[in-house]
Amino acid sequence: MRASMLRHRGSETGALFILMVALTALWGGCVVYEPVPVPAYYGSSFDRVWESALGAAGDAGVKITSADRTTGIIRGVTNSSDVTISVITQADGRIKVEFSRQGPQGQDADLNDRFTGFFNRRMGS
Repeated sequence: MRASMLRHRGSETGALFILMVALTALWGGCVVYEPVPVPAYYGSSFDRVWESALGAAGDAGVKITSADRTTGIIRGVTNSSDVTISVITQADGRIKVEFSRQGPQGQDADLNDRFTGFFNRRMGS
């Protein structure tokens, strides 16, 4: 009797382990990346940085869905990611750009680098 109870308890532990592995695999399927800061620019006008960010997003394959110059927020999509670009005027007068994407892990992995490269070219860096 005791042996059959131990076997039953072992199968519950095994099932729990399989459930934990499955949930961990599902959890890891969608990743939110931290915003990637693009260098802040001294002496550049907000308009120049804004237009460069819009253009660089398009160059990187981002389809713009909304752009609100007042808030400094650009939103867009690729085939597999949602993209947010923030153009922020800091207290010291520098303009800071942050690029973030949300989507499945492994897809559009180089999107941040593509955006940064296109943005730097448009800014003359």
